[in-house]
Amino acid sequence: MSTVAPHVLIVDDSYVDRLVASGVLKSCKIPVTVMEGPKQALKFLDAEHDVKLILTDYCMPGMTGYDLLMEVKESPKLKDIPVVIMSSDDIAERKKKCEEAGAKEYIIKPLKVVDVPRLLGYI
Repeated sequence: MSTVAPHVLIVDDSYVDRLVASGVLKSCKIPVTVMEGPKQALKFLDAEHDVKLILTDYCMPGMTGYDLLMEVKESPKLKDIPVVIMSSDDIAERKKKCEEAGAKEYIIKPLKVVDVPRLLGYI
């Protein structure tokens, strides 16, 4: 059995939020790749990377985390990658919309170490 930790892709336009999320995951010995936006993330994913989980911010300019979720779920190659939406806003309708579209979870920022085992359970 492989002991390599699963590769997580973090997508967030906020430098601080990227730093926090990647710091939390790295402290748990999880390899991360960080992208500033969904379009970059889709290019990265298209290049055959071994991503096992996508953590994406909801509110980003140009393309939201929900848009990214839709692109991932509509792609035959990417559709099985679990997506978790992160947001500073606890909006019930948005949470429901994301989960109905296939997000595994909608979590309120910042990501915490206590969230990690649960998130890894989606892989």
